[in-house]
Amino acid sequence: MQYNLITILGPTAVGKTGLAAKLAYKFGGEIISADSRQVYKGLDIGTGKDLADYTIDDVQVPYHLIDVATPEDEFNLYQFNKYFYEAHKQILTKKKIPFLVGGTGLFLHSILKGYKLQEVDFDSARYHELDALELSQLQDLLLKLNPALHNSTDLLLKDRVIKAILVAEQGELEKIEVPKIASLVLGVKMERDEIKKSITKRLKERIANGMIEEVERLKKEGVSLDKMLFWGLEYKYIGMYVEGKLNYNDMFQKLNSSIHQFAKRQMTWFRKMEREGITIHWLNGPDYSTATTLIEKHYFNNSENC
Repeated sequence: MQYNLITILGPTAVGKTGLAAKLAYKFGGEIISADSRQVYKGLDIGTGKDLADYTIDDVQVPYHLIDVATPEDEFNLYQFNKYFYEAHKQILTKKKIPFLVGGTGLFLHSILKGYKLQEVDFDSARYHELDALELSQLQDLLLKLNPALHNSTDLLLKDRVIKAILVAEQGELEKIEVPKIASLVLGVKMERDEIKKSITKRLKERIANGMIEEVERLKKEGVSLDKMLFWGLEYKYIGMYVEGKLNYNDMFQKLNSSIHQFAKRQMTWFRKMEREGITIHWLNGPDYSTATTLIEKHYFNNSENC
């Protein structure tokens, strides 16, 4: 089957966005973001939207699935898939190439493996039945249903735990008929020490460019600390700093360390994909030249068997 998608994945701070924008510009493509936090309006610096990267030679590369939800919303896997397939169809209709770009393993995996997704009724009798249980009981139930829980934030808030249980009980992640996706997958990686340096450098730059002020603004707009804990990483630790629960040095060290750990978890997802038979063509850093060669060789070879 001929490819109908190019996926660019990799851990945080390796330069995926800039590389993807350049490639989409060269090959006449549009970007579909696979980032679970960039969907939210107002979460700009902390999520690394870097929208300026989408402008190449004074031309803006079109992008999708950024700023599609408000901070009050809870954007889930079902919604991501719905938006993705709508954008994918729209891009192909325009005779352009869809580029799926990001580092949220579950989002990427759901497309590359063709998950079955059904919208869950969060106002059902079962929801109210679960709501009567204690948080600890719900946590135990969820871990029994899903021992390899991908998102530890599912265990922090009672409402989140209940929704995760409903999703697991409905078997939301089975495969069904979805539009057939055949993707050329490029991965951007660096040596571990390089990633650590890049993460720390980027964190300092984001703080200098107003990341703390962004969190303070969100707080003034009514976003709770619980919500920031749910978003994790920058919003969790800076939120605790803004609330006076951490001093600056502790905030920075804990946040820096957490982002390093997050990058490791992302690579675990990608290795899992490879074990499942997904071929990832790895680049050493955001190597535009090698990426261009791979796309020209594989994506435009119509006789290639996918």
